[in-house]
Amino acid sequence: MSEYLLNIFDSFNSQKVLIIGDVMIDAYLWGKVDRISPEAPVPILNIQKRENRLGGAANVALNVKALGATPILCSVIGKDTHQDLFYKLLKDAQLTNEGIISSEDRVTTVKTRLIGQHQHLFRVDDEDDSLLTEALTEALSERIIQIINTHKISVIIFEDYDKGVIQQTLIERIVNIANQQNIPVVVDPKKRNFLAYKNVQLFKPNVKELKEGLKIDFDHYQHPSLFEAAKKLREQLNANMVMITLSEQGILLLNETDAKVCPAHIRSISDVSGAGDTVISVAALGLAAGMSPQEFTELANLAGGLVCEKVGVVPIDKNELLNEAILLENL
Repeated sequence: MSEYLLNIFDSFNSQKVLIIGDVMIDAYLWGKVDRISPEAPVPILNIQKRENRLGGAANVALNVKALGATPILCSVIGKDTHQDLFYKLLKDAQLTNEGIISSEDRVTTVKTRLIGQHQHLFRVDDEDDSLLTEALTEALSERIIQIINTHKISVIIFEDYDKGVIQQTLIERIVNIANQQNIPVVVDPKKRNFLAYKNVQLFKPNVKELKEGLKIDFDHYQHPSLFEAAKKLREQLNANMVMITLSEQGILLLNETDAKVCPAHIRSISDVSGAGDTVISVAALGLAAGMSPQEFTELANLAGGLVCEKVGVVPIDKNELLNEAILLENL
């Protein structure tokens, strides 16, 4: 089995992954808190380090690259003061910008996190979550289609953060083209477009998004209720598979013939930020590599737990994931 895993991980290196979604900059202010402000009952953070990282759909690209595959990121950013920083971060990460469009009609999303003594204290968001104009949606669609026609794409990931880049017309057009060309489509959704992702291969909401998207409430700790909701979602979307992330409970995978919860591994959790990005990246690559649904779900579950041990939004470590996967299969 270890040889099988080695071959799967090696096959990631030949995959090209098209990632469509909302990109952002994750900014961090690291420091020390040792007093309370005299102006208001809030802590004073004495800044010791500043850091900027790629976030949102761009963090999915980092995870895909960390696993050895070639990501091609497609999105729209603002032609603003943060544009140059975003392009620099792409270049530093050795990611192509061929799928990125800059527009004066948009704002480059920046999420600034304040962290003191390794505790997440506060977050400030600079963003515009209005939908793209028709002209920008058309321009992005054409750019995506051009990339599909000029690259051998193994899998397409929609990474939706509800910031306005993805809307129904774009979804329908790209999913139709992907299905015509037998390219699997994997979706990490948010509320606004939740039920627009019809006829995709894999749909991966978390349990909160599942409840909001279907406008239902249930006790997700009771597996029969959870399975019934997942089945309803799969039928509404006509999706091949539905994967529900359940935080400390693990991951539910439902396909045409089976429903199973893959339990979470016991971890020392430092930060859950970015775990969903890692899960969707690993699941997409595993699907494209020919792993069975159960196999790529277990691998994605393992990867999500590993990144939660790190502070901040960080991509998965390929060697660490492989070693953990081999260790588990030998237990």
